[in-house]
Amino acid sequence: MAQLDTTNERAAAAAHSIILPDALLHGPIRTVEEERRWRKERVAGALRLLAKFGMNDGAAGHITARDPEDPDCFWVNSALENFATIRVSDLMLVDADGRVRKGDGILNQAAFAIHSRIHRARPEVIAATHAHSTYGKIWSTTGRLLDPLTQDACVFYGSHSTFADYTGVVLDVEEGDRIAESLGAGKAVILRNHGLLTVGTSVEEAAWLFFAMEQACHVQVMAEAIGTPLQIEPSMAALTESQIGSATASKAQFDMQWEALVADDGSFLS
Repeated sequence: MAQLDTTNERAAAAAHSIILPDALLHGPIRTVEEERRWRKERVAGALRLLAKFGMNDGAAGHITARDPEDPDCFWVNSALENFATIRVSDLMLVDADGRVRKGDGILNQAAFAIHSRIHRARPEVIAATHAHSTYGKIWSTTGRLLDPLTQDACVFYGSHSTFADYTGVVLDVEEGDRIAESLGAGKAVILRNHGLLTVGTSVEEAAWLFFAMEQACHVQVMAEAIGTPLQIEPSMAALTESQIGSATASKAQFDMQWEALVADDGSFLS
């Protein structure tokens, strides 16, 4: 974007742009269209990464990104779309009533029931990620929070919760409301007998937190299989969360995966 030299030029640009709160996290001013494209590209890229890392399970799973112009709407992958081949052009725009505003795919009703209520309950949340990853599903059967067993697991210390119920596939918004209530102000919730769900102030944060939480579940399952693992002391776990658990840190981690993905196969950008 061209440099804005005068106060008037900056004011005019701001009228048609979004000024994002954290320069390190979001970069400079982007127009609404630039921001929309940015979010959609990263949703499609994150879905490709879920497939690359083996964290997808058939058609189960969805990533949403709030639309920058109409915050009551969100972009989401359509049902029955393979994560490994999804493209930006495959995403759908859905409103708060479940109407498809743009896109030709099939709306995943579970995606709407869960994500619409999270976006409504948490206005600062830009994106949410949910998939049926193997170790997330395994750990969810315990109904327990993750313990601070490793430095990486401390990302979730004091900032995740459990949804301690299972009533079948989530198809009604009342269940979505209950999940949003369990999530609270946290960055993640473990859905009992179901899997993981993470949120963020960017698509990058929500996606990376999902990758990290799946890894933390994997480590804890393996650690408990060989004995009784030692936990990091609470004060040190809290300190570590403050050091590596920020939105900026999550974006930096995601960006490394993003760059490798684009270099390897940027077809999802179309």
